[in-house]
Amino acid sequence: MNRWCRLLALACVLPARASGQDSTAVLSQGVPVSLSLDEALRQARAHSPTYRQALNNAAPARWGVRNAYGSLLPSVTASTDVGYTGSGQSSLGGGLTFSTSPFLTSGYSLGLDWQLSGRALMAPAQQKALQRATDEDISGAGVTLTSEISTQYLNTLQASAQVQVARQQVKRNEDFLALARARHQVGQATLLDVRQAEVTKAGSDVALLRAVQAENEAKLDLLRRMGVEPPVAIEQIVLSDSFPVSAPTVKLDSLLALAEQHNPLLRSLRAREHAADLDVRAAKSDFLPSLSFRAGWSGFTQQYTNEGLLLQQTLTDAQGKAADCQFDNSVKSALSLGGQVPNCYASNGLVDGGSALLDPVSQQIRNQNDVFPFRYTGQPFGANLSLSLPIFTGFSRSLRLSQARAQQEDADEDIRARRLAVRSDVQARYLALHTAYQAIGVQASSRDAARDQLRLAQERYRVGAGSALELSDAQNSVQKAEGDYITAVYDYHKAIAALEAAVGGPLR
Repeated sequence: MNRWCRLLALACVLPARASGQDSTAVLSQGVPVSLSLDEALRQARAHSPTYRQALNNAAPARWGVRNAYGSLLPSVTASTDVGYTGSGQSSLGGGLTFSTSPFLTSGYSLGLDWQLSGRALMAPAQQKALQRATDEDISGAGVTLTSEISTQYLNTLQASAQVQVARQQVKRNEDFLALARARHQVGQATLLDVRQAEVTKAGSDVALLRAVQAENEAKLDLLRRMGVEPPVAIEQIVLSDSFPVSAPTVKLDSLLALAEQHNPLLRSLRAREHAADLDVRAAKSDFLPSLSFRAGWSGFTQQYTNEGLLLQQTLTDAQGKAADCQFDNSVKSALSLGGQVPNCYASNGLVDGGSALLDPVSQQIRNQNDVFPFRYTGQPFGANLSLSLPIFTGFSRSLRLSQARAQQEDADEDIRARRLAVRSDVQARYLALHTAYQAIGVQASSRDAARDQLRLAQERYRVGAGSALELSDAQNSVQKAEGDYITAVYDYHKAIAALEAAVGGPLR
């Protein structure tokens, strides 16, 4: 599926005569698919693995800023739990034990924690600086990608131009072979001239095959750098852009000023230096007091699973209290004292005779026990506000401050080193651009001279004044001169791309 998506992306620049055709029809008919530099750059920004890796750093940088602001807010923690305890024996001391019922427990807690320190106050600005550094790193990756794709696009155009030179050479050698055979037939040349022309023709054929192979490899390398696979046969992909040659008009001073302002690596290092400066301030704030506030709410439940044992224990306690009540009544009656309890059983929740609990009492016990899992018994609210000032921490604060200052100084030196490298690179690329432009003029003169040499050698050979070797040498010379001229032209365009990469922005 991705293969056909890429085909559609490349086919959007198809010539007008194929605009209404289906993409499968385009593939089957072998219609060339043109690729412009702008389209190549768009595809590269969408699919290049290296560039996409750089883009992946943007999301963590954004969350770093949000996290820094979030640290200024209180953190809230909620938790809940459930538990089970089995039956057993509890000791009352002195060898006395009693049976316990299994029970279920549950609980909840809600806590609020807020801390404020100088480092927390510095964190948002520091993370913003790091985010800007990440953005500049991404911009730098974009500049590098643009330079890489543009250079490879030019390499592919250069390879295509060399194919045309090789084809011209094959055509010249075909004419040379035809002329040698014609002269041999009329007795004006020997068979040696014919064989020389045939060898020269075979050599040019091989050179053409190698030139076509180099062109296809350059196209494949371009697509690889773009991060896509060939959507059609590699021979059907045609680069559509051309670039004129004009005298460079940019000034070195303006280029250096642009590089100071727009070079992504310099801008990234300046953002990191600002973050290092804020880190020094944060390290100094460790000597200041910090404020913290904590608050919490909680509750629990406990429910016995053996209600019979719970009722039996309640009945035993009530019977004991009733017996004590009857004893008190008998004492008061013997002493003729008032204040006797009319019914000791009823007052302690027992039926007459004390053999069982009253039904309302039993139901109340069951209702009170039926609390699991959400009928919580709340605990008292608690809150705490504290202010702390470390007095002595084993010089750890001084160590952190010293490390932060060292990192800040290292960041300053990184900026200075990068600035020197950028200025040196811009000046070198500027000189290379002018050298490449001057080389075009020299190679153009050499090409014209080689063509004139070939014309003279052809005329001399036609009239019998020149040899086949002389004509073959002239053809080789013109092929080399034309190839060197193409190399000079594309070296000039690649020098512009390199200068743009050094400056950090487009220049044309």
